[in-house]
Amino acid sequence: MRITKKLIVVGTGIVVLVGGGGAAAFAATAAAAPKVTAEKAMEIAHKQVPGAWVSELDHDRRGTRPDVWEIELTKGSVRYGVDVDAVTGKITDHGTKRADDDGDQDDD
Repeated sequence: MRITKKLIVVGTGIVVLVGGGGAAAFAATAAAAPKVTAEKAMEIAHKQVPGAWVSELDHDRRGTRPDVWEIELTKGSVRYGVDVDAVTGKITDHGTKRADDDGDQDDD
């Protein structure tokens, strides 16, 4: 009977360790939330392309590289792609293409 009790205690310890690891992983994910909000990123993009409207907004987690807000703006027949660093708010990339162009190539 003592053997059974030891197995139960050891099993409970493993569950606690695994559960604690999950909580730590959740906390790390929560801490990685972008410092620059979607609204702020759109403001930054609008300063780059005044008078345009936001047609698409995505938050891109890039692993070892800085996360960015990928914003697509449309002004007339031109689409603008603007990437805003999710931590610093700096524009990391921008390009243009015609709105009726189905290709994914930027004209930069």
